[in-house]
Parts: sequence; structure tokens; C-alpha cells
Amino acid sequence: MKRSILILDDKKTIANVISIYLSNEYDITYFSNPILGIEWLQEGNIPDLIITDIYMPEMSGDEFLSFLKKNELFKSIPVIILSGEESSDIRIRLLEEGAEDFILKPFNPLELKVRIRKVIN
Repeated sequence: MKRSILILDDKKTIANVISIYLSNEYDITYFSNPILGIEWLQEGNIPDLIITDIYMPEMSGDEFLSFLKKNELFKSIPVIILSGEESSDIRIRLLEEGAEDFILKPFNPLELKVRIRKVIN
């Protein structure tokens, strides 16, 4: 049985690129904003990993990470932040708040694949 990954990014092209590189090994679920991702989680879906951007409409990746890590049902789900945010302060803060990794966009899909394996395999 494949492990599952939830992708949250307002840019569908990012999810498409990730899916191309990961769909042979993982079941991929994609939503364009964290609100839809939360609804999906609350329906009882628990992925093995979440990949999220920071800047999205309706709810930021920061707020989503905070929601996740404060919720007993979801706090153990590992999160990788995939974002164009270059501020070292923001990256450090998100790692301290519970993100397992932070990868800058543009990213190498093969590097992402290796980092995912290190987190969930």
C-alpha cells in the first residue's frame, strides 16, 4: 500500500510537478488552499506527510501549520514547507513551530523526493 501525501498550494502547476515525480511511490491529494485541506482532514483522512506553501488565499501556511500542531489528531503528521520565502527568520520560526523541513522554490523535484523519504520512510 502506498503512503499518502497531501499537497496544499494555490499554484496547481506546483502540485502537478510534484505529482509527476511522486505519484509512482505515493498517493497524492491536492487542494488549492488550507481550508479545503482541513475539511478533508476532518473527514478522517490522515496523510503520511503534508507539503504546504506559506502564502495562499484564505489561510496562510503559517496558520495551517499552527492549526495542525495544536490539534491532537493531526499534530504528528509531518509537514514540509515548500515556499519562495527567502527570509531566514521565517524559515527558522516555521521549523521551530513544527515543520520537519523547509525547501525553497524553485526546487529540484528529485531533492524533494529524497527529503520526503528521509521524513516518512
